[in-house]
Amino acid sequence: MRMTKIISILSLSLSISFAEDLLLGSDIPLSDVKMKDISGKTVSLNDVKMENGLLVNFTCNTCPWVIRWQDRYNDLAKLSSENKIGFIAVNPNAAARDRGENMKDMKKFTKKYDHEFLYALDKDAKLAKAFGAKYTPQIYLFDGAGKLVYKGAIDDNAAKKKKVKKHFLMDAIKAVGGGKEIVLAETKAFGCSIKYPK
Repeated sequence: MRMTKIISILSLSLSISFAEDLLLGSDIPLSDVKMKDISGKTVSLNDVKMENGLLVNFTCNTCPWVIRWQDRYNDLAKLSSENKIGFIAVNPNAAARDRGENMKDMKKFTKKYDHEFLYALDKDAKLAKAFGAKYTPQIYLFDGAGKLVYKGAIDDNAAKKKKVKKHFLMDAIKAVGGGKEIVLAETKAFGCSIKYPK
């Protein structure tokens, strides 16, 4: 009995560590699962999705990479809205809720950076696991049919907004909004590892 339990725990650990990242063309995983937003409301990805699609940003409060990209978050949310694409930031750091990643911390973080978008708590990191996400920030953009059309990084320069040469995500949002093909549909996400529960 004890050996079975140990094997189950090991299997769960391996599935978390080596979960496959969502493939392009995939449907939105767990789209009806409700999450609590910093406003106190509960929302699902289906609730957020708009006519032309949905942008999911796995993010957090404590990662230096996330902090470097903060000056682009509101612009991305605004551009998404203009292109009729729903935008939601999701905090998956379930194993670090007592280290700056709980709901109270999320509210403080939002206020500090004057965010203008939904920021929801992914309890037990179930959504992130379903996506196969590994980093914060890590982006997933779906089209109006709910198919994954872009995944990866925001742009090519986290440290300096003015020195960005390749606007991966902005270009993808404009393409989806305009009904055009995305030129670069997949880039490498850079960030801190998601703190999955054991």
